[in-house]
Amino acid sequence: MRAPTLRGSKASWLIQALFIAAVVFLVWLVVDFTRSNLQAQGVTFGFGFLNRSTGWSVNYSLIPYSTTDPYWKVLVIGLMNTLWLGAISLTFATLLGVLVAIARTVTNRVFNFIGLMFVETFRNIPILLQVFFWFAVFTNLPNPRNAISYGDMVFLSARGIFVPGLNVTLGMAFWALAAVLAGAGVLIWIYNARRFKRIEPKARTRLALGVLAVTVIAALILLYLGRKPDTDLISIPARRGLNFSGGIQIGPEVSTMITAITIYGAAYISEIVRAGLISVGKGQIEAATALGLSPWQIFTRIRMALAFRMILPSLTNQYIWLIKATTLGIAVGFSDFFMVVAVSITQSGHTIELIGILMAGFLAINYTLAQVFNRINRAIALPGARAGS
Repeated sequence: MRAPTLRGSKASWLIQALFIAAVVFLVWLVVDFTRSNLQAQGVTFGFGFLNRSTGWSVNYSLIPYSTTDPYWKVLVIGLMNTLWLGAISLTFATLLGVLVAIARTVTNRVFNFIGLMFVETFRNIPILLQVFFWFAVFTNLPNPRNAISYGDMVFLSARGIFVPGLNVTLGMAFWALAAVLAGAGVLIWIYNARRFKRIEPKARTRLALGVLAVTVIAALILLYLGRKPDTDLISIPARRGLNFSGGIQIGPEVSTMITAITIYGAAYISEIVRAGLISVGKGQIEAATALGLSPWQIFTRIRMALAFRMILPSLTNQYIWLIKATTLGIAVGFSDFFMVVAVSITQSGHTIELIGILMAGFLAINYTLAQVFNRINRAIALPGARAGS
């Protein structure tokens, strides 16, 4: 192939520069036209309204909030709710999806049938319909006086699910969970990335233990800082009249969204994982068996390790799709990012600004998620695959 000449390179740069300039000019025309049109209708354009009080409340918040707080704070609350819902749902969907995938790949026909029915049932029903179904289930549970009890510690009622919890603020609990997830990600990176495999096993183990210790200490410090004063660390829910006191209340809206996204996402994730497990060659399994590895060692060190490399790109796309599915929370009144933006538009009238914030928020979330998983994918890719990527 002939190498590009200097003149060809300059022409290429000139064409790209002209294209970028044309795009910028087109965007400027659209913005200027929109602004002029809004001014003609007497609508002001700008972000000054973000400092005004909202005057309305949200039904779920990880941080303290009142109706006198400004718009920017309610947008932060919506973003945090979306991230929290996404983190919980994706974790549960992955665990359930892996279990279903294993059930579909083992030789037991009963497990195969159960896994097949799960996938074919929940993959072929629209997720919005599943959201409505689970919302009907959780809002039709018994009243608090007749709540379903499990060991007098967990209660299921129409007002929500009450479970034992820590007496810490939700904000600090969120950051403690984020610290644990970050630590788990670093540990996975240490045990899979090529650069760490060049380190001696003992040194790598010490490094992993150091990361684990830092993660635990950071999580404990965050929980200690968020502990509510003059209370026990662990709070157990108990009936008090017509309601419960103590513990953590998981409202019907939250339970609905977690359940719907978990089950619907697990149906797709299980197929992705199953495809990865099936793609592992029989020769590699036979070689591992010949080396005397146990079935558990073969599964964790051979099948799952090789499958993980192949399924990670598809898994990333599925995670991004599930994050976007959190916007369905508006159907049941969950205060996610989409819902607080929709209510803010109704109350303030700043449609374009708020939709721009909503688009930028989801772009930032999904782009960050994709970059993190792409980085992990490049770190654990086999040499041949990495060169071609």
